[in-house]
Amino acid sequence: MNTMHVAIVSAEKELFSGDVTFFAGTSISGELGIFPGHLPLLTQLVPGQVRLKTTDGVEDVFWISGGILEIQPNQIIVLAESAERADDLDEAEAKAARERVESMLQKQNDDFNFAKAQTELREINAKIDAIERYRKIGKV
Repeated sequence: MNTMHVAIVSAEKELFSGDVTFFAGTSISGELGIFPGHLPLLTQLVPGQVRLKTTDGVEDVFWISGGILEIQPNQIIVLAESAERADDLDEAEAKAARERVESMLQKQNDDFNFAKAQTELREINAKIDAIERYRKIGKV
């Protein structure tokens, strides 16, 4: 079986280290799907999901707030600013945060930072998307 080693690391901890047959993440240029033997690439990751399929066929989902992705033919390294396994995310908390930010966006006042609110909303939506993907693969 053709595999590649993946390491997903945040500033706080290593979330995953192991061999996989497929990897997917979202770069500043769009969605990337990577199989073993891919050409080398270094790119910036945006808030979103990182998905992978282990050698035993199990799919796993992670959420990252952004970071750097290094791809080598047989190795992938994700250096994330912040990251969590999808099953460790709190859906109710994420949805409450989304409602709070959407409410702030509607009630903008003079000292409101629109760009910061939009960034926060993108990160929250990425968390919710990761939770929903995790649910679809039958993990929740």
